[in-house]
Amino acid sequence: MQNTSGRKPSYEKLLQENLFQKKQIEYLKEQLNSLQRMLFGQKRERFVPASNGQLALFGNSEEGKGSAVEKEEIAYSRNKAAVKKQTPHFRNPIPEHIPRKEIIIEPEDVDTSSLKRIGEEITEELEYEEAKLYVNKFIRPKYALAADEGVIIAELPGRIIPKGIPGTGLLSHIIVSKFIDHLPIYRIRRQLKRSGVDLAESTINDWIKAVVELLEPLYNIQRARILGKDYLMVDETTIRVLDKMKKGKSHTGYHWVYYDPLGEEVFFEYQRGRNSEFPAETLKNFKGHLQTDGYAGYNEVGRSQNVIQLACFAHARRKFENALSNDKKRASWMLKHIRYLYLVERRARDGSLSYEERYEFRQRHSVRQLKNIRQWLIKNKAEVLPKSSIGKAVDYTLNLWSRLARYVDDGRFEIDNNLVENSIRPIALGRKNYLFAGSHNGAKWAAILYTLLAAAELKGLEPKAYLKELLKKIPDYPMKRLEELLPGIQEDNNAA
Repeated sequence: MQNTSGRKPSYEKLLQENLFQKKQIEYLKEQLNSLQRMLFGQKRERFVPASNGQLALFGNSEEGKGSAVEKEEIAYSRNKAAVKKQTPHFRNPIPEHIPRKEIIIEPEDVDTSSLKRIGEEITEELEYEEAKLYVNKFIRPKYALAADEGVIIAELPGRIIPKGIPGTGLLSHIIVSKFIDHLPIYRIRRQLKRSGVDLAESTINDWIKAVVELLEPLYNIQRARILGKDYLMVDETTIRVLDKMKKGKSHTGYHWVYYDPLGEEVFFEYQRGRNSEFPAETLKNFKGHLQTDGYAGYNEVGRSQNVIQLACFAHARRKFENALSNDKKRASWMLKHIRYLYLVERRARDGSLSYEERYEFRQRHSVRQLKNIRQWLIKNKAEVLPKSSIGKAVDYTLNLWSRLARYVDDGRFEIDNNLVENSIRPIALGRKNYLFAGSHNGAKWAAILYTLLAAAELKGLEPKAYLKELLKKIPDYPMKRLEELLPGIQEDNNAA
């Protein structure tokens, strides 16, 4: 009698199990490839299609359908033109604003006093002179008034540290060296020591603290200005902070960056964590459009009726770029069509279109493409393994779709969050050099200084020159007019 309890599985069930095992093998292979890329590969976000064909930007090509391309080999020969050797020269002239030091060279062993000068040859070379320290010695004569009515003496100009020795030039050099050139304090000390002055690290930190305390009201004005705008980009990045409560360990804090893409203004804010409570508190009075990546911490802000969220296509594209090793066919399709959207943006940018013109341009060329991408995502969601890279990329993009596609609703909006990510680069570079902030207060100081120095660069100002001039003015500047000291404010007021 046959044992029914040991019944063999049906043919259909075996096929299903075989298909499941294949998907599992694909998933494990993909995990292995990802680990190998993390260890040995080079991270690249730019997508170059494997085929020689290119998606037509404004043609009548059928979206999402492949087309056969005939190939032929063409060979020919030609005579190679002789390369004419040229005297080495600068591609661009030395800028006119750099001071010139004239050095006149007369012919040797010839008396030129009786000769007629018919012209001259001018050769320029760019030279560098080592920075040097010097002392401002303020001498204020005292004068006795007539009839013993007292003594008069001129007042000292406002100083950052009333009884300290640093001038505004030295303070600017120290701050820009650390927060723009990313030099640790010990390297700055070494620079100064070569010039003959040995300063303690604690002294330099005290000077930076004094500068920050003076600049904090100006920082608060910049913060309030930006939070009052109606279209912001937000991103965050880590910073290691030494914490007295954690002996032998560092704390992972976060610099949150808020960027106004229309006014090209930015401010940094330090928080001890990445919880949703931090952006929610900062943006509690914000009204307008907020563009972020897909981090769930921004969802709390998005629940407000006053906030409309936009997402970042660069992050979606990155998901599919990472999925190339998992499912090249599907990932390549999506990357090609996202690339089309970016070509539309490039054409609008190169044409210097106004916001209204960019809106119309997107309606003609991007809206239909977005519709095709969404239909593709819905169709393929059911065909991919959810835990695979391609499955995660599809889910990520589909879940954020309404935010991703919203950029075409207004010509002011950007397709991605790259502008705010560019503002974060100084912090990323700083992490590699000075490694950590010495305290939570130190991380807050960094946010204040990053804000004002980045604001100067965004307005086309040289940061050290701006900071030096700012430190000269701010001690005696009226508090009610402090906003005038922000980069570009006076120029904007004059233009208005």
